[in-house]
Amino acid sequence: MAAKGNWTIVFDDKLVIKNYAEGASEGIGYPIDDDAFWNDTKFSNIWAIQYGTSNTSDEVEYRDTTPHSSFAEANIGEISQFSNKWDAAHLAQLQSNWDNNTLSIEDPADSGTFRDETEAEKITRLGARPTSYSS
Repeated sequence: MAAKGNWTIVFDDKLVIKNYAEGASEGIGYPIDDDAFWNDTKFSNIWAIQYGTSNTSDEVEYRDTTPHSSFAEANIGEISQFSNKWDAAHLAQLQSNWDNNTLSIEDPADSGTFRDETEAEKITRLGARPTSYSS
């Protein structure tokens, strides 16, 4: 692959990466545990995809000697089949981050006694728990 695209898909690792996602300086990748998806025959000869590169003729890399091609020429569907799976995995990660970010607050009426912050306090501090995400 000649250039990093907006999306990187690595078939052997079952990995979808959104490059420079959420203000990150590098891409955020998630393994997608869906064998039926990855084993679809339309992907059988694909090694990797770099979608959204400046050199579109180099977006799809094949396992054999087939020359690299554009995503459109590969005729494997829309990029949304990958980005939707990434979005679902990213939403689950955002929700997990929110769920696991609870402060222990000292009770002002009983010094030395701590309690977990209430959901209302957590929402004030972090905002509402994420319920959707779309690339």
